[in-house]
Amino acid sequence: MKKFGLFIIGITAAITILCSLGALAGLAISAAILYVGIHFYLKSTSTFSKIVWALVAIAGLLTATANIPGFIGLTAIVILWYILRKWDGSNNQQSFAAPKSDDPFTNFENQWKELTK
Repeated sequence: MKKFGLFIIGITAAITILCSLGALAGLAISAAILYVGIHFYLKSTSTFSKIVWALVAIAGLLTATANIPGFIGLTAIVILWYILRKWDGSNNQQSFAAPKSDDPFTNFENQWKELTK
């Protein structure tokens, strides 16, 4: 039952992501404009260029915050990522270390490999 609920929520999130691809692209462009404005504001030396780049950054910030469907799409991406991580019910963290055993010969072989490196 838990997997069925995760499946339904995942399908809903995927449909939401597909429907808001345009808004996500607009949000990415707004974020790029904001980044460029801040970047060049910090690098500029004259007062006029600081004012111009601050206005560019403010325009990018306003268009990014006004893009509510883009934020809904970002939320759907986070939800889908969370569902994919929780699908197996484990942390999906794999350890590549060999399991330790109480067998003295296995421990000797592991120590011998470490010594001969």
